[in-house]
Amino acid sequence: MFISITDQCYRTVDLPQRPLRIVSLVPSQTELLVELGLEEYLVGITRFCEYPTGLIDKIKVVGGTKKVIASRIWEVQPDLIICNKEENTQEIVLACQEIAPTYVSDIAHLDDAIEMIADVGKMTGTSFKAKSLVNRIKINFNHFDKESHSAVNALYLIWKNPYMTVGSDTFIHDIMERGGYKNIMDGASRYPELTLQNIINLNPEVILFSSEPYAFNDLDKKEIEDAFSKAELKSPRLLTVDGTYFSWYGSRLKDTPNYFKQLNSN
Repeated sequence: MFISITDQCYRTVDLPQRPLRIVSLVPSQTELLVELGLEEYLVGITRFCEYPTGLIDKIKVVGGTKKVIASRIWEVQPDLIICNKEENTQEIVLACQEIAPTYVSDIAHLDDAIEMIADVGKMTGTSFKAKSLVNRIKINFNHFDKESHSAVNALYLIWKNPYMTVGSDTFIHDIMERGGYKNIMDGASRYPELTLQNIINLNPEVILFSSEPYAFNDLDKKEIEDAFSKAELKSPRLLTVDGTYFSWYGSRLKDTPNYFKQLNSN
């Protein structure tokens, strides 16, 4: 069964047959592969592929998302490697395509994620499961969109020292907006750096502290709360959020709307 597909970076990926040995270098796409029933075909993952729990204890770890050990990938003899334009480097992609057919996703919106899921289904012979998953994601988001929730101006923080947030050309921005959080950095590009004074000047209604990649804690929240108090401004609502529901673009998306319902009810 010959499969030819154009990935999201407009590269042609030719598979002479259904892949039976898959390396995934993207945590959210690793979780997707397991959701599609392909765990037994996974032969290589990154050390950040923590979901489903215990996966890294069963499958060979070939490195991180930004630095892989090519020899480990060669050792497992994959017939498909799955990467992402943002999470993996161009150097990694070039090295991977010398080893096996390599699919590269490029996700900026929910529609991109849905396209990627369908692509993975086609490549792995799991199109029926992929279509079913896509339908669940669409239904759950559409149902959430119909519910009454007023948008609030929000700042989403992903890093400290320096503070970093997200611009409007990111997947997180799209998911924020769908969840009822109006990104106060709309119009900015990628991942802008901010000072504490910048945050005070923006004066958002809500600050969302992502659980990844930086693990914000209560002291970080208190620092911002104290800064607003010193500026004689009402502190924004400060929420620690599970970053996987904002930034993971695989099967976890089916649960994202329900996560927003819980978050908005707090």
